[in-house]
Amino acid sequence: MLHVLTHNILPVFSMLALGFVLGRTGRISFEEARTLNRVAFLVLQPALIFPLIAGVDFHQFDFAALAGYALCQAIAFTLAYLAARRLFGREHLESWLLAMCVVFVNTLLYIWPISFLIYGEAAALPITAIVAWDSAFSFAFFIITTDVMAGRSEGALRRVAGNPVLIAILLGAIVNLAALSLPEPILTAARFAGAGAAPLTLLALGVILSRHALTPSPVILGISGLKLLGFPLLVWLTLTLWQADTAWQPLLVLTAAGPSGAMAFSLAMLHGIRTDIIAPVVIWTSILSLLSLSWLA
Repeated sequence: MLHVLTHNILPVFSMLALGFVLGRTGRISFEEARTLNRVAFLVLQPALIFPLIAGVDFHQFDFAALAGYALCQAIAFTLAYLAARRLFGREHLESWLLAMCVVFVNTLLYIWPISFLIYGEAAALPITAIVAWDSAFSFAFFIITTDVMAGRSEGALRRVAGNPVLIAILLGAIVNLAALSLPEPILTAARFAGAGAAPLTLLALGVILSRHALTPSPVILGISGLKLLGFPLLVWLTLTLWQADTAWQPLLVLTAAGPSGAMAFSLAMLHGIRTDIIAPVVIWTSILSLLSLSWLA
């Protein structure tokens, strides 16, 4: 466990922590971090995900396990929304995004590199499957629903259609299903650019989150607990009863135990929804998942 923590997880987490420190000390400004994040989102993340989707073998996907994971997302999201809305008394849209924090994991930029460090190529199929699912479906669902509920439905579909990550997934799937062979220079360029996606995005995220207080509150502890304990436990129980592929189950549980993705925070900022709870949830789940991920791995 200690070896996994020090050799596989902390090196990835260190970029988020470094960004947080640089943001708190004023070495990198909020505006600079937003620019870095935008560059990573528009250029580096699509370059990372395109060859990933183009080269994966969809026929080897365990769609039963994926369906079980998606069902757990739906159940955990509903429970988290009801807890935020009725137990903690948060506003509707804030509760919606807090529930998103429970089920939308930082898979592409955090769990994916960590899982490859720990498991190597054995992690390719399960983690890639969750990356594709969350990026293509969960991501689009939350963009559209949040836009509609915030009264910005007119541009929701346009924003989804123009999303560079979704475009990269679509192009990668077309290349894959058509059995096209990509020229090696294109693959080299994509891998070269994609290698910078995770560290740059995590660095920028750390700077952006550094503007928020870390003081835990009942709602922060409750949502973080649902994310780090409730959701992975639900996934483990469901896949056990589902009798999912034994090679997929631990990786899907590992994914579920990962920290909250920053997309809920980004959507909150976009729509003027308060972030004083969402941001600490992202931060605390990132810190506390160091232990849960080390133990599960």
